[in-house]
Amino acid sequence: MRMLMTTVPTYLQDATELLSTDGFAIGDVWYHGTSSALLSSIQGQGLKRSGDKALNQVAQSTMATIGNHYSESEEPVFLTQSKQLAYYWAQQTVRERSVRFDGNEEPIVLAVSLSDQQREKIKPDVGAMSLLMMSIGEQFMAHLTKIYQDCNLDGPDIDLRSADRMDYLNKLGMAYIDQDINRACVDVVTA
Repeated sequence: MRMLMTTVPTYLQDATELLSTDGFAIGDVWYHGTSSALLSSIQGQGLKRSGDKALNQVAQSTMATIGNHYSESEEPVFLTQSKQLAYYWAQQTVRERSVRFDGNEEPIVLAVSLSDQQREKIKPDVGAMSLLMMSIGEQFMAHLTKIYQDCNLDGPDIDLRSADRMDYLNKLGMAYIDQDINRACVDVVTA
């Protein structure tokens, strides 16, 4: 798997404003990175848990072809406090979809404005530990280390197996909410 080098558009570069030795600051707005191909669905239905139905259907079809039963798990909506990190994950989504679908998809970042009550339900994505131990996670950690270094900070030095759960949120910018998000709460971030 090749390393995805990310050139983040200037209007999404917010790490210098958010990042300190304590990690990424948390504000009132959260961000979600995705593919432009999913935008019309999101604008119509909001952000849904396990949202990329087309990709899930391809996985189900592939598993049926080889005789395995596929049961779709319901994943939460993944969030981050940084537009810059959301853009990274948007690029990953576009890359993953390009393997299965033809088309000209672009990475997009969505601003997610939640009520105080909803923001209390955002959790550190500790489940990402298994993802981070694979090559895609190594790529993310290298990308994240570069962001830290660009902000004149040492990269996040955490042992993924024994890290405090809040490190996944604060130092890695990885969070989730286990509920659908109404379309009125979601806006595309533009220049």
